[in-house]
Amino acid sequence: MLGAIADDFTGATDLATMLRRSGHSVAVVIEDGDTTGLGDVDAVVIALKTRTARPDAAVASSLAALRALRGLGATRFYVKYCSTFDSTDEGNIGPILDAVTEELGAARCVVVPALPANGRTVYLGHLFVGSDLLEHSSMRQHPLTPMTRSRVADILRPQTDEAVDEVFHAVVRQGADAIRRALDASSCRYTVIDAIDEDDLAVIAAATTDDVVVSGGSGLALGLHGPGRRSDVWSPPQPGRGVVLCGSVSRATLAQLDVAAQSQPVRQIDLEQALADPDRAITELADWVLTQDAGAHPVVCAARNRSDVRSEQGGIDVAPVVERVLAGVARKLVADGRVTAMIVAGGETSGAVVRELDVQSLRIGPELAPGVCWSTADAGGRRIALALKSGNFGDEDLFVAAWKELA
Repeated sequence: MLGAIADDFTGATDLATMLRRSGHSVAVVIEDGDTTGLGDVDAVVIALKTRTARPDAAVASSLAALRALRGLGATRFYVKYCSTFDSTDEGNIGPILDAVTEELGAARCVVVPALPANGRTVYLGHLFVGSDLLEHSSMRQHPLTPMTRSRVADILRPQTDEAVDEVFHAVVRQGADAIRRALDASSCRYTVIDAIDEDDLAVIAAATTDDVVVSGGSGLALGLHGPGRRSDVWSPPQPGRGVVLCGSVSRATLAQLDVAAQSQPVRQIDLEQALADPDRAITELADWVLTQDAGAHPVVCAARNRSDVRSEQGGIDVAPVVERVLAGVARKLVADGRVTAMIVAGGETSGAVVRELDVQSLRIGPELAPGVCWSTADAGGRRIALALKSGNFGDEDLFVAAWKELA
């Protein structure tokens, strides 16, 4: 069994989507959720919230997940982080890799953040987002992990006392044997490897077949071929209503909202009401969803335009309130029983919703876009479908096209 540790919830389903595409039957376990009844899966991803946690807490959670995976019978491991390598000089990628490799006694671990399907590539050690270097992308202004450098080794080195090497694209194009020779010749624990397309990822995966642990974004999983039983463990829930709960304010998500608004009802959270009386806001929004046409897929969102975005209002941090409101709406809709499917946009929002619904594990279903999939979960005794979407992922029509996969 392959065991994977993901640093957030949308990242976990992102990785699981790629593993399913490469022929695995996959389950995602939420943090320390119940691992009984997973059935005949050959890959388990444990979803954590460690990306911006304190380094000591992130390490402790990651080691607990590693030990749980070993207890399930995992013999090979994957440390999954964001394809834009979101981290600071203090961590958390380096400290987690140090802890995991030490625990496993691994002499080396490749570092492969590339996800070419979503425009994340690594060339000459530098991470690109589309045609822009990472440091010139929108990630430079990230409020928690501002990315002001583009060379992956330079981002990782301050986070670890271990040496960091690089393997450039010219070697990758020579094939798996050439990569393996370069890894064998290096005395460094970590090696950043270039990848600009999925062929490169397949070659890197082949070169590291015997490595007990690898690390990267979700792209490397495309080269980790499973036994091909992926369709045996997933089926959609009973038909019902669908809703989109959107906490993300990324460009991609705002574009998806614009497309959805052309045919679906959209309601923005009243921020003043949410701050003053979140329980009332939750009730009114849930009631609004249920009064829409039964065939519609209404959207509840934090913002419609960049000008709507607020980090604080009246001295209060807005994001936790928005997450609480959206999670509360999810809980009320599931309890009502008429809503059986939800798309949740935004990593923090996805985490809040999954926790509020007390979801223990997710069964991974059909892919909607690179890094986005339907999954099924038990939420308070009700079986529902969830699509947890990282803000920047998905095509512009995702919020209207995704429902066809549940028909």
